Amino acid sequence: MGDALRLAFGTLTAVPVPPPRDLGRSVAGRAMALAPFTTLPALVLLGLWGWAVLALGASPLVAAALPLVVLSLLTRAMHLDGLADTADGLSASYDRARGLEVMRRSDIGPSGVAAVVLVLVVEFAALAEVFAGWSGLVLGALALVASRQVLAWACARGVPAARPEGLGATVAGSVPRALAGGATLALLLVAGAATFAVGTGWWRGPVVVAAALLAGAAVIRRAVSRFGGITGDVLGATVEVSFAVSLTAAALLT
Repeated sequence: MGDALRLAFGTLTAVPVPPPRDLGRSVAGRAMALAPFTTLPALVLLGLWGWAVLALGASPLVAAALPLVVLSLLTRAMHLDGLADTADGLSASYDRARGLEVMRRSDIGPSGVAAVVLVLVVEFAALAEVFAGWSGLVLGALALVASRQVLAWACARGVPAARPEGLGATVAGSVPRALAGGATLALLLVAGAATFAVGTGWWRGPVVVAAALLAGAAVIRRAVSRFGGITGDVLGATVEVSFAVSLTAAALLT
């Protein structure tokens, strides 16, 4: 479990951790299943920021900007980079090899720029609504956690890797479906309890989680169809799209 946590934090965040001693597929699978725990530093910082915003009565537009900066710094913007590369690959050609080659390059094309800008605009607008009160903050926190929970399904047994090398090849098919399902059920229960505790409908939290899962499933399905499987870039795109969709659901339910 220690190696899995170190791999999860080392892969998905900028938090400095010792390297794992074991990089086997079982460790990789547990790391992806534990991905939601990598949001803990962001949740603490965003919770403090949300308290300050509500206490001072700051503008929601001002409040929404800092979380996006914090999340980009804590993740080295790797998920946004993956979103850009995946968008470029999808728009490059219907040829699988061509799409993967475009994704491998370090430059970003117009499709990638448009994808990043549009997703950030959606996230910013949704966060402005989320920061209106504590119930919204809870839903926003659930959206963040759920966007990482999707990684367990992206790496579940039966989901192939698009390439024989890279992060995608390391984690693809490494998470037992029973583990992914159990972790998802636990998150749904926590989501219901959290929203009930802040005095809003218990069902709102699970709806936000479900929105992230559906959005992630759509990205994964498209990647498998076009590229033959997942890559590290596809995982980043899955996180960002899931976060944007679940944040939108949170904003609508606030």
